[in-house]
Amino acid sequence: MADWRRRAIWLLQYAALRVVETAVQCFPIDTNLGTARLAGDLLYRLDGRHRRRAIRNLKASFPGLSDAAARRLAHRSCRHLVMVGVEVLCLPRLMHFNAFFRYADISRCLESLPYIAGERPCILISGHFGNWEMVGYALAALGLAPTSVARPLDNPYLNAYIQALRARSGQKILLKFGVTREVFAELDAGRNLGFIADQDAGRRGFFVDFFGRKASAYKSIAYLAMERNLPILVGGAYRVGDRFRYRLVMTGAIHPEDYPGGVDGAQAITQAYTAAIERLVRLAPDQYLWVHRRWKTLPPQERQRRRRMGMPEKDMD
Repeated sequence: MADWRRRAIWLLQYAALRVVETAVQCFPIDTNLGTARLAGDLLYRLDGRHRRRAIRNLKASFPGLSDAAARRLAHRSCRHLVMVGVEVLCLPRLMHFNAFFRYADISRCLESLPYIAGERPCILISGHFGNWEMVGYALAALGLAPTSVARPLDNPYLNAYIQALRARSGQKILLKFGVTREVFAELDAGRNLGFIADQDAGRRGFFVDFFGRKASAYKSIAYLAMERNLPILVGGAYRVGDRFRYRLVMTGAIHPEDYPGGVDGAQAITQAYTAAIERLVRLAPDQYLWVHRRWKTLPPQERQRRRRMGMPEKDMD
């Protein structure tokens, strides 16, 4: 695509976002969520490609799930995704110290607070579950804002604007690629690090079990935890009902010293936090991003089998 055309599309996307943001600021959040549910219903019906992918991922992840049940979960997941998009635009005005307890129940995170507020930093992990932005905003409202390592959006205008929204809460954002020095500097300053850790890592990742299938996961989180002896906490925020009400949950800490050194230990740690993400998703399966291509990269044995059969080495959808 020509550079001018790509830039024009980026600018149109950015302008559309700002128009939507202006509109949603005119109404209470729960009114906006009602509109978002209608938009999610429409998206589910019109976007056949992602609808089919979500249904396929659900049926593979929950053996025995009927076609009708898979369609219902996929529909609700699509609706939830649009609701989260609307919420993200409103989070800066909702999630501040004087107000956020109206919307976020943190009672199931209290045992984790000594790690998060302790002198030694920790690694905070979440996935594309519930509203994955809520944890960072809630911690920032408590005065415990983490430094988040995020993948930049392809659209630079959208990326700059979304990062600015996050930064308004007190969070610091590091873009994922080429930030090793900055990561160590943040740890040396005692700041916790946050990662979205359910993204496909390609052929060089660790292949770990996720809903009964092998998924590629980045190695760097486990090696970082081992090198600095940092506890890992896996958490998320899932919606309770159809309103802007969330329950924050965190699993028990994963301690690197409990695992062997080297590759075996890093693989085991990666499997441990991936299993914790799966446990969170099972709390509210309709709030996971099932359109996400989590299992895009197949493990070596499966790729070899597909080559022998003349099949493509990955799902092209």
